[in-house]
Amino acid sequence: MMAGNGLFYPIFGFASVVLFIYMSFADVRMGFEEEIELSFVERKGSQFVLDGKDFYINGWNSYWFMVQSVDVYTRPRVSEMLKVGAKMGLTVCRTWAFNDGDYNALQTSPGVFNEQAFKALDYVIAEARRHRIRLLLTLVNNLQAYGGKDQYVKWAWQEGTGLSSSNDSFFYDPSIRSYFKTYVKTILTRKNTITGIEYRHDPIIFGWELINEPRCATDPSGDTLQDWIEEMSTFVKSIDKKHLVTIGLEGFYGPNDPKRLTVNPPEGWASLLGSDFIRNSQTSNIDFTSVHIYPDHWFHKQVFEDYMKFLSKWMLSHIEDGDNVLNKPVLFSEFGLSDSITNFSMSNREKMYKTILDISHKSAKNNRSGAGAMVWQFLVGGMSDFIDDFGMVPWEKPSIYSMFTQHSCRLSKVNKGLTQQNPSFKQVC
Repeated sequence: MMAGNGLFYPIFGFASVVLFIYMSFADVRMGFEEEIELSFVERKGSQFVLDGKDFYINGWNSYWFMVQSVDVYTRPRVSEMLKVGAKMGLTVCRTWAFNDGDYNALQTSPGVFNEQAFKALDYVIAEARRHRIRLLLTLVNNLQAYGGKDQYVKWAWQEGTGLSSSNDSFFYDPSIRSYFKTYVKTILTRKNTITGIEYRHDPIIFGWELINEPRCATDPSGDTLQDWIEEMSTFVKSIDKKHLVTIGLEGFYGPNDPKRLTVNPPEGWASLLGSDFIRNSQTSNIDFTSVHIYPDHWFHKQVFEDYMKFLSKWMLSHIEDGDNVLNKPVLFSEFGLSDSITNFSMSNREKMYKTILDISHKSAKNNRSGAGAMVWQFLVGGMSDFIDDFGMVPWEKPSIYSMFTQHSCRLSKVNKGLTQQNPSFKQVC
């Protein structure tokens, strides 16, 4: 009897622990698998449409979701940000679906993937689904952060297949194009280990952004970048016909566009970067276009009043293009005012952000192509390594929190209640 009891209690204790762990994770899994009726966001002319209704966006950027989901102890930051975003009535978050050759890389070498990082992206998508926040997922960076086109060029150079060490060879080197297509196909056809849904079949994904802020200054004619956009957008659509596709443009008018002289930032540099807002956006497999708003980075020796004049003209010009030239939605997918500029004040940031949201709201009220705006960037507390000169923890800035929440309330009327389908937001307005 003593021996029997001695064995019984440890076995019972071990079994209890196993059962507890199983039930805990089962609850999480069942929570993700709980059926949520979601439709894909579509495009009808110059408007986004959801369930047959116009859908205008109040959104934000949190590029850090995937990298913060690799380690279990930082994952709650993602859930916290999505939960607060839902409470604020925000509807779309733009985030990176890439990390090439960097720490905790998703793609460690061409076509080789880190399953732990992939499961982190699975988690981001599953959590977004749980909070009913749609995701605009970016597939590569024009900049060096998290690998970007530089990393692809290095890989090709290391393997002896690269045509050039110029990072712009990302756009024209056949071997690099092949690397990128392999990456894109792997992402689009990935079956989420939490939800069981392939990414290309998941409507919580708002759309795919080909590249963040593409520039190809070695070919200012724009032909190289245009050819890449046409090839890659066609490739994405050959695999995924359900999701919207955009490029990731900053919005600069090209070398042959008269608006390069009247609307672009001054001094002429913006038309010589190899991108061309109208030409690129007219690509048949591009569903909507994007514009960024950073006058403090684009101007030299200008004051805040000049930034404000510029941004109004900048936004209205692109909305006009969406209405009259492109017949496509125009999403202002990044905007911000740096806190590192001379004479920065929070009141100026608030004034600028309110102007952007007001122009966005007016576009929505008038059924125009200005499809929404997404601030750069929101974070949660304890993320000093990720915060930049634009970053904010929204609940630590009550005026900012209130501004964006009130804008969600305004848009919920235009969107005919679509925003209020999110249970977290129903009581706010």
